[in-house]
Amino acid sequence: MGKIADKYFLTDSWKVIEKGYDDSYGRVSESVFALSNETLGVRGYFDEGGKSDSLRGAYVNGVYETTRLGRSYKGIIDKTHFMIPTADWLYTSIEIDGEKLDLSQINFSEFTRELDLRAGTLERKFIWHTKSGKDLQLTFLRFVDMAVGERAYQRVSLLPLNFSGEAKVSSGIDFDAKHEGRDQRFWGDFEICTKSCAGQATTRTSKQELFAAAVIDFPGSAESVRAEKAVVFSSTFNLTENVVANVDKRAVVLFNHKKGNQLWQQGQTALKATGEVSFEQALETHKQYWENFWKLYDISIQPATPQDADIVAEEQQGIRFCIFQMAQTYRGGNERHNIGAKGLTGESYNGHAFWDTETCCLPFYLFTNPEAAKSLLVFRYSTLPQALERAKMLDCEGACFPIATLNGEEACDLWQHASIQYQPSSAVAYGIWHYVHLTNDKAFLWEYGAELLAQIARFMVSRAGQNHTGKYGYFGVMGPDEFHMMVNNNAYTNYMGKRSIEYAIEALGQFKAEKPDMYEVLIKKIGLADAEIVKMKEVAANMAMPVTEDGLFEQHDGYFDLPYLDVDSIPTEDFPLYSNWSYDRIYRTSMIKQPDVLMFMFLYNSSFSKEQKRVNYEYYEPRTIHESSLSPAIHSIFAAELKRMDEALKFFGFATRLDLDNYNRNTNEGLHTTSIAMAWLNIVYGFAGLRSDSSLLSFAPVLPDRWKELKLSITWQGRVIEIEMQHGKTTFTLHKGDAMELVVNDKKLTLDKTLVVLE
Repeated sequence: MGKIADKYFLTDSWKVIEKGYDDSYGRVSESVFALSNETLGVRGYFDEGGKSDSLRGAYVNGVYETTRLGRSYKGIIDKTHFMIPTADWLYTSIEIDGEKLDLSQINFSEFTRELDLRAGTLERKFIWHTKSGKDLQLTFLRFVDMAVGERAYQRVSLLPLNFSGEAKVSSGIDFDAKHEGRDQRFWGDFEICTKSCAGQATTRTSKQELFAAAVIDFPGSAESVRAEKAVVFSSTFNLTENVVANVDKRAVVLFNHKKGNQLWQQGQTALKATGEVSFEQALETHKQYWENFWKLYDISIQPATPQDADIVAEEQQGIRFCIFQMAQTYRGGNERHNIGAKGLTGESYNGHAFWDTETCCLPFYLFTNPEAAKSLLVFRYSTLPQALERAKMLDCEGACFPIATLNGEEACDLWQHASIQYQPSSAVAYGIWHYVHLTNDKAFLWEYGAELLAQIARFMVSRAGQNHTGKYGYFGVMGPDEFHMMVNNNAYTNYMGKRSIEYAIEALGQFKAEKPDMYEVLIKKIGLADAEIVKMKEVAANMAMPVTEDGLFEQHDGYFDLPYLDVDSIPTEDFPLYSNWSYDRIYRTSMIKQPDVLMFMFLYNSSFSKEQKRVNYEYYEPRTIHESSLSPAIHSIFAAELKRMDEALKFFGFATRLDLDNYNRNTNEGLHTTSIAMAWLNIVYGFAGLRSDSSLLSFAPVLPDRWKELKLSITWQGRVIEIEMQHGKTTFTLHKGDAMELVVNDKKLTLDKTLVVLE
């Protein structure tokens, strides 16, 4: 694999702990310690700022700015949009005897920072040794409210250890946010109110409006500090030796609910409601949310022997970190939201959502929060007009969903991705199929899904070409493996295009049979003729899928003839390759960035035999460099199914601790959110052996030797199912819902209350 862990954080089953501070690792820590509640997100930067290397990012889901691009060829976008930082509600300044707190300049000791996964809080603590000889212990606590998405909280605790005297604390909200990558500030039209610590600003080109305000509780009286683009209050108060003094901030941030004065008035109402809930009350409600969540969706791993304890502890910490990040990144609270590749943890990838949402993230929500899964798909429906327009730009029909987006428009200005990758469109079709298959939500299919499927099928048919053999395929494309572009008959694109078209035909047939009146309305709305459906059937039935006699799919035409490169020979310091290799060098060999053939075999697992999976895994795994963070988990799942447990565990450790151990050396840019989703799949689809693409849920449990027990729960069609795996037996317990049939190790069984399956 060529990549090694960069160990930094302490191992703890329920916390991520940083002990001692390394400024060179600061941005990695900021990403790992990021908090979110889907609406608001904030990196783990220091409240008080300073000269330490930092990306000071407080984000609001859906807030973006736009910019024009140079004029180019048809089909290549001429404008783009990107996530920008918003109001910094953590703004804090602390002074003792005229000395200002800045960890890059002061003398301090006993630095610790802890992300408590069970409570959803971030706490930082250290002792400041001032130049005047005073020792002040400072504790910074923050959380973003999981109960009310527009609220966030901060507590600064000051404990004088060897003195009594004055401290000066300033706190407020800073609107002067700078986008680091573009070295610009995108907020203007500031309206500041110093009476209520409130402000409002407008983005310069997208004209989105943001209201941010706070109730700040100081130990003493406070007065406003004049600032052009911030609203700040300052208080000088007395400290008593060994007595804690708290400065509490209860912040509220509203985005685009209304405009102008209407937003201001709504913000003032929200601020008043926020002030009526104490810091302690909000914290208790927040902790209760997480307690209830973990009761249902914790994954517990127990070591088999004392010798296994250390490595299993790392695996336990890793998977809980991943579950925590998925739960706080998206909850389905707003159908305008999607899941960016970095979530709300950094500005890399510009906050854009990719095709990973439906293929990698959706399963987590399907088995923990089906309403959130539905919201992700409704987001795609709400952006269907943009997808229709994008297809026209590419001289095609139907709907082409963007490779990168926040608002539904294509935001990627790299033609080799935006114009020749069609994973998003087939992923949306797959996501609809997966959601309806697992939930049986026909109302969703009739209201949203059928139209989406019809337009996606239209696109896939119009983009397909027919060669001299009469076979259809996709020419001049790029599949998930982005190390090979402008290829013909990419296996993933062909297979997913075929299945997307077939499901559209099936869904439209069901629609016509079950809801004929609604079907006719849809047909008239989109102008779908019978001849088009006939053409869809022809293309799907004659889709080229090059495969050898032993079941090995060729990734694309000519792939087998490419030069072989031993990926393990690449030095660790060359990663990431995009930063250290010339662009064209990457395309010269059979080296694969991420699974392509294996990816569609995972998504439609039951459509392939065990032998086909073995043949393709053995061929493609040695050629895969895992430059994509999505890659290790897919390989681990296949390795577990093929009973290659050493390989499964190797890839699993990489997947679950990708960011905690900075495997790709780029965690400083933000977390790999969709890879984090794949780590959950790695456990549930890998070691528990869940398969969700056949008529019944099926399991093929495989427990690694170093694990004594694996326990997890999923929800499905109103049921709560607990799976407890031990060597020699697996116990299924139905905690809620009606009896059900399931398949375990290829045997159909009935689960009514408790089912014990012996190996």
